[in-house]
Amino acid sequence: MSGSLLFDAIVFLAGALICVSLAKRLGLSSVLGYLIAGVLIGPYVLGFVGEEGEDILHFAEFGVVMMLFLIGLEIEPRNFWNMRKSILGMGGFQVVVTVLLTYLLFTFLGFDWRVALVIGMAVALSSTAIAMQTIKEKGLMDTTFGISSFSILLFQDIIVIFMLGALPLLTSDDHSIPVDDHSTATLIENLPIGLQTLAIIASVAVIILMGSYLIVPMLRKVSRAGIRELLIAAAFLIVFAISYLMEFVGLSPALGAFLGGVVLSTSEFKHELESTLEPFKNLLLGLFFMAVGASINFIVIAESPLTIGGILLAIILLKATVLFLAGRLFKLKLDQKLLLTFSLAQVGEFAFVLLSFAFQLDILEPEQMDMMLVITAVSMSLTPILSVVNERFILPKVGTKESIPHPMDHIAKSQKIILLGFGHFGSTVGRFLRSHGVEATILDFDSNRVDFLRKMGFEVYYGDATRLDLLESAGIKDANLIICAIDKPSVTKEVAKLVKENYPHIELMVRAKNRYEAYELLNLGIENIYRETLDTSLALASDVLHKFGFRKYTLNRQVHNFITYDEESLRRMAKEPRRGKDYIYRARQELAQQEELLEKDLKRGLMTDDMHWDGEHIRKTLKEDKENRDM
Repeated sequence: MSGSLLFDAIVFLAGALICVSLAKRLGLSSVLGYLIAGVLIGPYVLGFVGEEGEDILHFAEFGVVMMLFLIGLEIEPRNFWNMRKSILGMGGFQVVVTVLLTYLLFTFLGFDWRVALVIGMAVALSSTAIAMQTIKEKGLMDTTFGISSFSILLFQDIIVIFMLGALPLLTSDDHSIPVDDHSTATLIENLPIGLQTLAIIASVAVIILMGSYLIVPMLRKVSRAGIRELLIAAAFLIVFAISYLMEFVGLSPALGAFLGGVVLSTSEFKHELESTLEPFKNLLLGLFFMAVGASINFIVIAESPLTIGGILLAIILLKATVLFLAGRLFKLKLDQKLLLTFSLAQVGEFAFVLLSFAFQLDILEPEQMDMMLVITAVSMSLTPILSVVNERFILPKVGTKESIPHPMDHIAKSQKIILLGFGHFGSTVGRFLRSHGVEATILDFDSNRVDFLRKMGFEVYYGDATRLDLLESAGIKDANLIICAIDKPSVTKEVAKLVKENYPHIELMVRAKNRYEAYELLNLGIENIYRETLDTSLALASDVLHKFGFRKYTLNRQVHNFITYDEESLRRMAKEPRRGKDYIYRARQELAQQEELLEKDLKRGLMTDDMHWDGEHIRKTLKEDKENRDM
């Protein structure tokens, strides 16, 4: 029974539900809940999952690939270039110093220099999955700590390519790489160094060209079909294809996915891809963390607990020291350095790949391989616990100042506006806002219009505004204001309900096609409603009256009064049933009262001293008009 796929699925899902729920209730990270679930259901505790846990780990690693693709989507090439000093400086310092110190430590412990170097490379790699999941879960991505962590992790993900490429150089010249039934030959493994470099550059260029000339046009065609499943399939196809290309060339699939995300970060489908892949990414990452927990070999630990415990402690302390020094070198505050130190002091998931490859090359002995795999898995499992200790007992004593100060040189930095719908109505709103230096995140569901408007210079994204995950991907959690300029009343109401239920603190400003739609929106609790024909109708009527001699000043005042009285009437009538004789009677009463008030306002305005000419001119114009009609 334990070999059944359905049984394994039930075990993993039940373990996740129970352990993650308990972890969150205790105020702990969900990552820790997944790891504990993996330990419990693994072959060394309850035994629900056996040796197939290793296969599940390889499958679940795709969650890491998908996570890096989504991270790439959030980083525009310009911002990526601006981070180059942090990536090369902080990331380079951490990797080089960690490899060097680990090499010296293991050489001192009596390990062969090749083994010590391989272990140094593995130890230098932190867990992108655990660190980034925790950072995003706690909303720390835009903090100094978040940016520094990302820079280091990104450098590690890049340098692992060169580490894998260097491992064969540590073997004898006549040594051949064993190929098992499950291995896949790569394009560059038998090429000369020069051609390998050329193949790497060409693969990167292919991804960039695919993003501009293949992926985006494909997504536009798929979006026109209006079928959600096709968009999900297209999103998976993109990640699968890019990852396969990188793996075929011999590079890291995760790095390729990240590069693909960066290429697509400026496309109109950015938020659509994010919201589509996010749930799958979280599920696969959870499976990955559980597989890591299940892979902890307690038999190996029991055979030499002191040795493994001592080496594990030495590695964590060594790596923590290097990270703390990196933070100090780049002038991070004390609390930021502590967050960085406790978050990245583990050995990461790419160490599994590096150590396995070194074992295939006969650089590592089986005992050394087992020991390092256990240390890697345990260090990853300890990270959430160490982070909790840091956050609850250490940081409160030094004070946590996580936010990066932003200069207030651009009004858009504080507005955080999301504009839904960019047709004739929405584009007018967006253009007027932009002319005053206020930018908004714009979403529209018409891919043709999105494509055209992007060519016109607007930052517009394709997506369905009735999806909460898409709104969250577009930044609704940090938004202050949402403008709904959608021209479909049913969609407008759905969006209004969605926002009011999930983010009631966000102010909504909503377009209404007519009075009846405004009634429904008012009853939903929407206060800021803008009927699309009201101002235009009054502007036309005002121009007509101006041609009859009324002064603009008078008309502007009367237009303002009309809108005020009409809004008050609208709110009163919204509470009334809109059918039958009672409604007609109330509506006629409201109209009569409104006209009476406007007439009084007009007389009061015409009787003032500054409006005397206005009244005389009107009477003269009306008299002349009557005489012309009589003739």
